[in-house]
Amino acid sequence: MERREAVKYISILLGGAVIGAEAFLTGCKTKTGSTTDWTAEDVAYLNEIGETILPRTSTPGAKDANVGQFMTVMVNDCYVEADQKAFREGLDKLNDASDKKFSKNFMSITPQQRTELLTEIDREAKEYQKKVGEFNSAENKKEKDEIAKGNKGYVKQHMAPHYFTMMKQLTLLGFFTSEQGMTKAVRYLQVPGRYEGCVPYKKGDKVIV
Repeated sequence: MERREAVKYISILLGGAVIGAEAFLTGCKTKTGSTTDWTAEDVAYLNEIGETILPRTSTPGAKDANVGQFMTVMVNDCYVEADQKAFREGLDKLNDASDKKFSKNFMSITPQQRTELLTEIDREAKEYQKKVGEFNSAENKKEKDEIAKGNKGYVKQHMAPHYFTMMKQLTLLGFFTSEQGMTKAVRYLQVPGRYEGCVPYKKGDKVIV
């Protein structure tokens, strides 16, 4: 799936803009000067989070597409510094939530427990994102008003998204732009199937409009 189409698809699917999408589409790095040194353990951890979000069934899952590695690159190259920080801290918060609920870190709990935990956190993230949207919309308006007044040096404030929102978006984006996602799971076709302009109709056939 082509990058722009994947971003559009995920935006519709999750009902919100994909964080870091502009940098991802243009192939540019964010100009924050901030990078995180990721370990093999971090990548494995992110792969397991991704696999819980998008597990392997009869088709490949997130881990088959190595979405953990994709996430580390996206966070370093396409996220602003505040979002990078929120994402990185989210790894610890997720482990804390797992320890609180199951007395074990995320990597030590069962797949069923992981699903239960992430389902709860997903609900939390959706509520949090409503506040993020309201705050950032107000800041965008304030920036526009300040510029209209001639204050071109105004720097708007930014409220970082919930860490799980970023993890979920990156899991889907990494998967659907991977070879596994394109060729095996989605069976994406560059050209639509054949158009049937005239189909014989028999009395009693159901028509969906």
